[in-house]
Amino acid sequence: MSAMSGRWRPAVISLGAALLLVSACAKSEDSGATGDSGAAANAAQVAQSAAPGAKSCTLDQFGGTKIDLKTAKVGFSQSEKEANPFRIAETKSIRDEAAKLGIPKDNLQATNANSQFNKQISDVEQMIDSGVQLLIVAPLNSDGWDSVFAKASAKKVPIITIDRKINAESCTNYLTFIGSDFEEQGKRAADKMAAALGNKGSVAILLGAPGNNVTTLRTKGFKDQIAKIAPDVKITFEQTGQFSREEGQKVSEQLLQSNPDINGIYAENDEMALGAVTALKSAGKKAGDVKIVSIDGTRGAVQAIVDGWLYAVIESNPRFGPLAFETATKFFNGEPIPENIIITDREYDQSNAKADLANSYS
Repeated sequence: MSAMSGRWRPAVISLGAALLLVSACAKSEDSGATGDSGAAANAAQVAQSAAPGAKSCTLDQFGGTKIDLKTAKVGFSQSEKEANPFRIAETKSIRDEAAKLGIPKDNLQATNANSQFNKQISDVEQMIDSGVQLLIVAPLNSDGWDSVFAKASAKKVPIITIDRKINAESCTNYLTFIGSDFEEQGKRAADKMAAALGNKGSVAILLGAPGNNVTTLRTKGFKDQIAKIAPDVKITFEQTGQFSREEGQKVSEQLLQSNPDINGIYAENDEMALGAVTALKSAGKKAGDVKIVSIDGTRGAVQAIVDGWLYAVIESNPRFGPLAFETATKFFNGEPIPENIIITDREYDQSNAKADLANSYS
């Protein structure tokens, strides 16, 4: 897309870090998108190369055994019910890439914790007991994984975490984290909010679910950057919307009752932002009356930019399948795997939302 080059801003992990384009097989993952091959290629995740000297892990260091993924048993643990576009696209990407690699359908065990952390722990432990040789985990929480680590370590099962990070020791408790720079996402959202408000006004934050690093870092990045670049933008309200559209709407309704003249809303994911749009409409607000900036890049949110209800969206790409399995393949081939594999995230606003709608996910 012509607008892409000016709007796709990588999350920075090191000075001089290069970009590495990984397998562009997102066409089958982009449900509802056009069949345009260019859009499919643009939708693939892009990872930055690790900084020189960054911690890494090899199969020998981990103490595992080389396996052929085509015949391996693989476990995938999804954290939340697939009721929002991010989780739908994430799970589909894992399934699609496994099929593309020729992993037999019965060899991919997929579970869903339905936002219940105890269930996710139990799901993963049962998969380890059943003999999986690789785990891909989208963690609900960042802490509380000790019993899983003990089982996985005993059987030398590598764990690739995606989207959210686990607070643990890489190459000992897990292999690597693949995901976005969440603090940078918050900073970029702050840049957009400051521009939307002309560097002054009142802003509410719809916080994500507590207990994970995504919420913590997206909040920190936003607050730090607002304080730095727009001290006259005041954060006057913040409350969790649990990353849910319904909760985002409820919290926004409370916000508009207590502070009807709010100028901006920073939603830490698109579902809460779309819930806020519903609340604004019910309160008689018009598109653009309240500037909304959010994070994810779902089809509904990007369309809301086109329609004037959202000001900007910072992407968080959920298509982890190709990069996760490519990472596993390299690991089992003896290549060093960096502790953190940080992907780049594009951004959408009025300048490119309509043209790049096919790159969003639904």
